[in-house]
Amino acid sequence: MEVVVCRDYQEMSKSAAAMVAQLLRRKPHAVLGLATGSTPLGLYKELIRLHKQEGLDFSQVTSFNLDEYVGLDPQHDQSYHYFMHENFFRHININLRQVHVPSGTAKDYGAFCQWYEQRIKECGGIDLQVLGIGSNGHIAFNEPLSSLQSRTRIKTLARQTIEDNARFFARREDVPIFAVTMGVGTIMEARRIVLLANGGAKAKAVAAAVEGPVSAMITASALQMHPDCTFYADDDAAAGLTMRDYYQWIQAHPPAAPTIQ
Repeated sequence: MEVVVCRDYQEMSKSAAAMVAQLLRRKPHAVLGLATGSTPLGLYKELIRLHKQEGLDFSQVTSFNLDEYVGLDPQHDQSYHYFMHENFFRHININLRQVHVPSGTAKDYGAFCQWYEQRIKECGGIDLQVLGIGSNGHIAFNEPLSSLQSRTRIKTLARQTIEDNARFFARREDVPIFAVTMGVGTIMEARRIVLLANGGAKAKAVAAAVEGPVSAMITASALQMHPDCTFYADDDAAAGLTMRDYYQWIQAHPPAAPTIQ
C-alpha cells in the first residue's frame, strides 16, 4: 500500500484524477470501479474538467459502481444512480449502455448479485477501483465484521453509517437500512485501487486501515494485502497516522533504480 498525504482536498482530488486519466490515455477501453458520496466529488469534477478542456475520452469506458440503497429507484434524488448521472455521467461522453450501478429495486436480489459479479468478469475485470472510507472503516457498504472474501450481496447498514448518511436525507428515518454492495473480495480483485479520505472525522478509520491489523472489524484494512493500492488522505484525515512523517519522506524521495556507472 502506498500512502500519499495531500495538503488539502483539492490536491487529493487532482492527484487521484491524474491517475485515472493516465490509465484512460494508455487504455481507452478501461473498466472503472466508481464510488459515491461527498469524497469523490472533487475527483469527478477534475475528470470532467479534463474531458472538457483536454479531451479526456470516456467513450470506450465501462464502469461499475460499488453500491446502491435497497428500495430507492434510479430517479430518487438520493439514489446512487441519480448521484452518478448528475455529478459525473451526464458531463462526459461515456456510453450509458456501458454504465453499471447496482439495482435498488431488483425482484430477485440473489440473482441480480450473481449477474453483477458475472458481468464484471465478462468485461475483463476492473482495471481501477475508486474507493472512499466510512468513519467505521468500511469500504463500499462492507460494514464491520463483513467477510474479507465477500462478494456482491445485500448488507444491513450499521447505525453509524445511517447516522453519517442522514445529512443527505430530509429525515433520519428516511435513510435505507439495506444496500446492495460489492464485497471485499470483489473489490480486492481490481487490478489497481485508489482510496480517497478527507476530513478529521475519517482520521481514526484511516489510521486503523493503514497501520492497524488486517481485520474484518475494519474492512478497509484488507487493502494492506492488495498489490497496487494507493491511499490518498488530506492533512486532516492523515492526522492519526503514526508513520505520517515516513510517508511524506517517501513522497519527497521516491525510490529509483540505481545508476550504473
